Amino acid sequence: MLHTIVFIGRSGCGKGTQADLLKNHIARLDSDKHQILYVETGERFRRFIGGESFSSKLSKEIYEKDERQPDFLACLMWASMLSEELEPGMHLVFDGAPRSHTEAALLTTALKFYQRTRPTIIYLNVSRKWSEDRLLSRGRQDDRTLQKINKRLDWFEADTWPAVEYFKTNNFYRFLEIDGEQPIKKVHADIIAAYDQSS
Repeated sequence: MLHTIVFIGRSGCGKGTQADLLKNHIARLDSDKHQILYVETGERFRRFIGGESFSSKLSKEIYEKDERQPDFLACLMWASMLSEELEPGMHLVFDGAPRSHTEAALLTTALKFYQRTRPTIIYLNVSRKWSEDRLLSRGRQDDRTLQKINKRLDWFEADTWPAVEYFKTNNFYRFLEIDGEQPIKKVHADIIAAYDQSS
């Protein structure tokens, strides 16, 4: 069985950590040793913003103003990964995309195009305050000030939450809501239990 999994949640909720743990879990149980395509667009976006093209320069201006990148560029990042790297027989794990209702609808068209069956959405539910504290404590470049953090958290509520609702009510997906305000191992255990129960 091939796995198609999408992690979604507020910034700082632990998507990357839990995606990595689940990838390792899938790899251990997969006797056929299928490869896993991990779709995380942050690094690709950083390379794009550092480029010299007209599009890259416009994107860099948006980044420097702490504004949200347009949906078409976000889609370009993961769509190019799928078109360039996805092969038959690969598991597929998305980390942090999509981030809007428009992007979620486009992702659905992509997954149907690739004939992915029973894709699973894992929504790591954490409060805004919990996310804020976590982002401040980890001290990344994008998280240096409360103003920057609040802008990102505002994006979740305005733009990403409609995507969460879209997934929750779309019968094409299995939707799992996990309490992310727990120790990492407990969150992982809850994900495995919910995932196995829904399979």
